[in-house]
Amino acid sequence: MTVNPIESASGATVIESASGATVADSASGGKVGSKVSEKVAANKTATSVYDFEVKRINVPGSKDPQATALSSYRGKVLLIVNTASECGYTKQYKGLQELYTKHQKAGLEVLGFPANNFGAQEPGSNAEIKQFCERTFKVSFPLFEKASVKGSDIQPLYKYLTENAPAKGDVSWNFEKFLIGRDGKIIGRYLSKVEPDSPELEAAISKALATK
Repeated sequence: MTVNPIESASGATVIESASGATVADSASGGKVGSKVSEKVAANKTATSVYDFEVKRINVPGSKDPQATALSSYRGKVLLIVNTASECGYTKQYKGLQELYTKHQKAGLEVLGFPANNFGAQEPGSNAEIKQFCERTFKVSFPLFEKASVKGSDIQPLYKYLTENAPAKGDVSWNFEKFLIGRDGKIIGRYLSKVEPDSPELEAAISKALATK
């Protein structure tokens, strides 16, 4: 496997795997059972993540998914992560929650997108995923409807991310991370093995938060 480090516009190192695999077992899993409700304004080409609408599954006080325009996060630094409940990297939920708690007041939002693309490691329903994350890892950062992050049924947001990131190409495994600046543009991409508390990611987030 060849792994190429690429420096993003923020100065943070992003990683692209030429083979498309980041762990020993990279077999693609089953397809999602429900299609995410997401849209881009008619006849408009997306220019930032703010052009997308998704459905949040853990809105406080609501049992049903709620439509959320990503433009509601305008001016925030976003860390967008495709998640799974039965992966070797699932423990990263804990680190992601700690990042969120640490930096939320400064303007960081962590956005989780459950996906079943890799090893069928996210088999649950939206309700089951929400319950698992809240009970096991005390997750309070936004989680969105289960969706596909690669392939012919790729979620539109992830199509935009993978085509416009500093390191372009398909998501290669669960818990890959896209860092978005306060202007809604992608400034970094990190493989699954980059832990939420890694010095590399912490430095990139701090730098992005310092940009007003």
